Amino acid sequence: MPEEVRPGSGEQAKQYALKRLRQAILQGEMAPAQRLVENELAENYGVTRASMRAALLDLTSEGLVERIRNRGSRVRVVTVEEAVEITECRMALEGLCAAKAATEATDAQLDELTDLGKAMSKAVTDGDPVTYSELNHDLHTLIRNASGQQTAVGLLERLNAQLVRHRFQLALRPGRPQQSLSEHLAVIEAIRARDPQAAETAVRAHLSSVIDALRAD
Repeated sequence: MPEEVRPGSGEQAKQYALKRLRQAILQGEMAPAQRLVENELAENYGVTRASMRAALLDLTSEGLVERIRNRGSRVRVVTVEEAVEITECRMALEGLCAAKAATEATDAQLDELTDLGKAMSKAVTDGDPVTYSELNHDLHTLIRNASGQQTAVGLLERLNAQLVRHRFQLALRPGRPQQSLSEHLAVIEAIRARDPQAAETAVRAHLSSVIDALRAD
């Protein structure tokens, strides 16, 4: 497989560095509070310091990186209280998307929701929280896409990016996937019934449960 071409400078270089660094943070390759040294990252990714600095500024605006005065940049630490606030915002937006998905989803998307529900049930039965967490992400993504509400989708992508570590930790907590599964299946059932009010109510109930779980940390 050919290596990805690395543009050294300019807008393409910034976008390349932005994509790679964002991916590294979201996949947990870089830990919260880890220092992000411009010259080291620029060398690692084969771009100029100016391109890396611009990428870090974009990631700061996305909430994935924070700048500490006189100390440079680091991977942003999202506290439990911040995670709760973000989830409260998600509740409104995810509820909207679920309600719209109930009326806008295609038959093929409804079938895909059913398949995801079955796969999530199997992951819980198999005691596989990592796969369950991935399927959880896929389910929420499908619902957002089925809604056709692009403004909400864009906002949710930025909010969810900040919660990736908390979400994964919750999936690993004993008993949490089993509880979460029943909540997700209720969302799927409401959307398949094309009942927007029930879909929004089910999503809000699920995210209220997430908030309770976050606070139990």
